[in-house]
Amino acid sequence: MSSCWINWLLLLSLIVYSVGSVSGAWYPRTHVLINNDIGAGTQLTVHCKSKDDDLGPHVLAYRQQYDFSFHPHFFRETLFFCGMQWNGTLYWFDIYDQYRDGYRCKKHCEWNVKTWGACQLNHETSKFDICYDWNK
Repeated sequence: MSSCWINWLLLLSLIVYSVGSVSGAWYPRTHVLINNDIGAGTQLTVHCKSKDDDLGPHVLAYRQQYDFSFHPHFFRETLFFCGMQWNGTLYWFDIYDQYRDGYRCKKHCEWNVKTWGACQLNHETSKFDICYDWNK
């Protein structure tokens, strides 16, 4: 193989890597908002992570919110999962899965956390009606 083709392949590889790792150049930030809707007097500890980022634990009083933002990956691989803990109960949940949420909630995903599960805001109805049961 000639050195010209090798140079082109190296350049193409570098461009593909750059687009994949610095996807913010084409994708705007996505925001995730988590609401504590467990119940009055109940604190919710939220600890969110991705493959590359650990956002640390955040304690939310009833009706308090926590939000974070990121640039989705160019190859649709972005996944954030969170531990939701209250009164000694712990559940893990995929709070943002780019395949599931990339088109559903666009660039703003809002969740209400309840004792039985989490509900995502449906932007078409402006209601929290897309729900996931912790026990399923």
